[in-house]
Amino acid sequence: MLSARLIRMIEDHAEELTRRLLIDLQSNARTKAYHKFSSSEVHHRVYTVYRNLGQWLGNKADESIEAAYTELGIKRHAEGIPLSEVIYALILTKYHLRDYINSSGLADSAVEIYQENELHRLVGHFFDKAIYYTTQGYERESAALRSSAVTARA
Repeated sequence: MLSARLIRMIEDHAEELTRRLLIDLQSNARTKAYHKFSSSEVHHRVYTVYRNLGQWLGNKADESIEAAYTELGIKRHAEGIPLSEVIYALILTKYHLRDYINSSGLADSAVEIYQENELHRLVGHFFDKAIYYTTQGYERESAALRSSAVTARA
C-alpha cells in the first residue's frame, strides 16, 4: 500500500516542484510555445497537477484523468501549442516529480523503499494516461476543426 505520507510530502512541496518545472518549461528549447505564457499562467497549470497528486493516484478509475487531460489537449490545440511540446511538458512534469522523489530522502526503511518504488510505478502510470488522453483530446480538436473547414468549403 502506498504511503499517504509520501503523497502528502509531495503535495506539501508542490510550490517548490512547480517553481523548478516553471523555470525548465520557460527556458527549454523543446517547449518554446510555453515561453510566450506568463509565469503565473504556467504556474497555475503545473501547481494543480502536483497539489492534487494524491487525488489522481488514489483514483483507480480513469474517468477523472480522461476528462481533465482530454480537456487539456483541446485547450493546448486551441492555444496553438504543437502537440510535441505539450507532450514534452508532461514528460518534464513527470521527470521533475521523479527527481524530487529520488532526491528528497522520503524512504528510510525497507518498507518505505518499497512504497517509494510503488509511487514511481503509479506516477509512471498516471503520466502515461495523461499523455494518452491529452493526445486524444488534441487530435479530436484537430479533426473537428478540419471537418469544419471542409464543411465550410463545400
